[in-house]
Amino acid sequence: MTANISYTTEDISKLLKISKLTVYDLIKKGELPAYRVGKQMRVDASDLEAYKARAKSGTAAAALKVEADEPSYAPQARFRPAVSGDRSSLVITGQDMSLDILAKHLERRAPSRRPLRAYVGSMDSLIAMYRGESDIVSTHLLDGDTGAYNVPYIRKLLIGHAYVVVTLVQRTAGLYVQRGNPKGLQGWQDLAQEGLRLANREKGSGARVLLEEQLRLHGIPARQLLGYEQEETNHLGVAGKVAIGAADVGVGIEKAVSMVGGVDFIPLIQERVDLVMMKKPENLGWIQGVIDVLQSESFLGELRPIHGYDLSQTGQIVFEV
Repeated sequence: MTANISYTTEDISKLLKISKLTVYDLIKKGELPAYRVGKQMRVDASDLEAYKARAKSGTAAAALKVEADEPSYAPQARFRPAVSGDRSSLVITGQDMSLDILAKHLERRAPSRRPLRAYVGSMDSLIAMYRGESDIVSTHLLDGDTGAYNVPYIRKLLIGHAYVVVTLVQRTAGLYVQRGNPKGLQGWQDLAQEGLRLANREKGSGARVLLEEQLRLHGIPARQLLGYEQEETNHLGVAGKVAIGAADVGVGIEKAVSMVGGVDFIPLIQERVDLVMMKKPENLGWIQGVIDVLQSESFLGELRPIHGYDLSQTGQIVFEV
């Protein structure tokens, strides 16, 4: 009996062996009916079985084969309409909690829109936009050669497309160290210290790119850091590893320190988290709506009490094509 069974997007991702972003894309197109329960999107088992039956006819199966055959970080252009049933869906990718607050405000302001949240890193978010699988992406990627955030990467990945880049928040990034900083770490150059155990982030995340750029700039071989290949999927995971003594150092944002005991923070850089949105004619209305929300007192009022945010540039357009 499947009448009372439903699945989360993560469940479907595992069952069909596709990414969560592809699941969201199927929901956006109306191929996979979904509904919201709290903050989660769910799909009834009967609707999943119906989709799988259609897939056997060839069209959906071909789409899944493309997904399975694509190597990581080798995006293929697959732009699709952002409509699911009778409600327009907006897929918002990124991991910062301010995006959850943004999604809530967008749904209040425009009930006809259905925000869908995908919790992936900065690089994967941009690749999802290139593929047409995401509508609003957040990114915080440092270009070590110029010291600029985000725009150098966006220009390379979204070449030939019209888009707008708007600041979401600024926040302090640096090193997580054990309480009392027993290794005496003060800056990026200290990562050259022999025998350091690292709690690392996943490939493509902003924190991972920040670390890799600093290692490159300071001539420190990544292989020198013990545990470099062991990955955590969020800042709390990295800070937690350092706090329990499983690692000596990790890279992340200051905000996580207030949620994890037994860890100190060495501030090193002010990073900018930007939103990127494609300037298609059908998107222009809701893009202005997003900017209006970012600049609204109600949105800013919810972010101000959260430790570690600088909102001085929130809602400002930093780049536009």
